[in-house]
Amino acid sequence: MIALSDFLILGALLFSLSVAGIFLNRKNIIIILMCVELMLLAVNLNFVAFSHYSGDIAGQIFVFFILTVAAAEAAIGLAILVVLFRNKHTINVAKLNELKG
Repeated sequence: MIALSDFLILGALLFSLSVAGIFLNRKNIIIILMCVELMLLAVNLNFVAFSHYSGDIAGQIFVFFILTVAAAEAAIGLAILVVLFRNKHTINVAKLNELKG
């Protein structure tokens, strides 16, 4: 049987990988969005693991709400990305500096 610590270690590895991906790659918006989604999935893994091992279903229900928000965030983020690409012909973050105040 897989222990709770195994799930927590996997979640921590996924979360740290996504944080490293955000900080190391600040040029491509698609990779940044993928790292944010990976971060949310790592947190969801921890919620499901804690929910399973505590015998409570509240963590699994909370995961459904997080997945709904993540799907909406991905759809809106990709829509903004398509509009920016049509206007600027690039997805390089360094070249998208017109949004600064």
